[in-house]
Amino acid sequence: MTYKAVLCGCGSMAKGWLRALRDTPNLSDSVTVVGLVDIDRAAAEALAYESGLANVAIDTDLETMLRRTSPDLLFDIVIPSARRAVVAAGLAHGCHVLSEKPMAASIEEARELRERADRAGRLHAVVQNRRFIAGVRRIRRLIEENLLGRLTGLHCDFFLGPHFGGFREEMDHVLLLDMAIHTFDAARFMSGKDPLAVYCHEYNPPGSWYRHGAAADAIFEFSDEVVFTYRGSWCAEGGPTSWESAWRIVGTKGTLLWDGADTFEAKVVAGTDGFLRPLEPVIVPAPANEADTHGHASVIESFVSAVRGGSRPETDGSDNIKSLAMVFGAIDSARDRRRVTIAA
Repeated sequence: MTYKAVLCGCGSMAKGWLRALRDTPNLSDSVTVVGLVDIDRAAAEALAYESGLANVAIDTDLETMLRRTSPDLLFDIVIPSARRAVVAAGLAHGCHVLSEKPMAASIEEARELRERADRAGRLHAVVQNRRFIAGVRRIRRLIEENLLGRLTGLHCDFFLGPHFGGFREEMDHVLLLDMAIHTFDAARFMSGKDPLAVYCHEYNPPGSWYRHGAAADAIFEFSDEVVFTYRGSWCAEGGPTSWESAWRIVGTKGTLLWDGADTFEAKVVAGTDGFLRPLEPVIVPAPANEADTHGHASVIESFVSAVRGGSRPETDGSDNIKSLAMVFGAIDSARDRRRVTIAA
């Protein structure tokens, strides 16, 4: 079966979605983009031309496009403040919806969208593409196989200095809401644990070119006595980490270091004597499924497969709301300067 899709939001992010749809055989054969929507018609027309979508419908109004094309799928790539209305419209017209992150602009809106999706009998999932990379999948398998012993902590550093321009530089809580959700979601996924509470300090360092909240430090309490710590900044020049962060994963038997790219170093205790115990290396296993390591393409494939099979995809809103709750828990903690219990 070939599914008809409308894409709403034709900014730079949309190009990555269309490349994944075009260049992935399972997607190019099963999804046809029939409409592009943007409040700036010229942006939609430019995207259609650049992407070779010669016969695609173009409109500035989503409701009109949904009535006109009757799509099966809606790809939501709008700015966060517009997400609720776009997702609600898609669900009301019988579409399964795949959204950019964050899932919603507030936890209350996220809960509302979950309820709307359930009432409509449709899926609402979120593009958490950074959990669909080889490194994250390898660490998940390492932890599942207890190669470090019982997991006790995940610790990460995220320090970059991107100059986006546009809406990000005017956002409230830009690091936590727009980027840290990727890292928080990865920590949840790799550990297999649920977030319980957080203490966070959010700030905007001197020299920041963002209006608000370009840096944050947070301590999360996860289930089973696991701790996750996060140190991050989006205005840190001179010593960039990977976009996936630099990680230290600690268990009762040893530690894994991951640079967020291709370098892994895992060692476990190899003896019972000595002030510092001797160590031996551990091979970090390959991902359980190579098909789950292709970023955007893997997320969209998972979504389409779930639509076809009547199941819930990995990044369904019922799961992703837990990552969003980490974000808003951190924001509330930073505002109130207190430990906050996390409730999705």
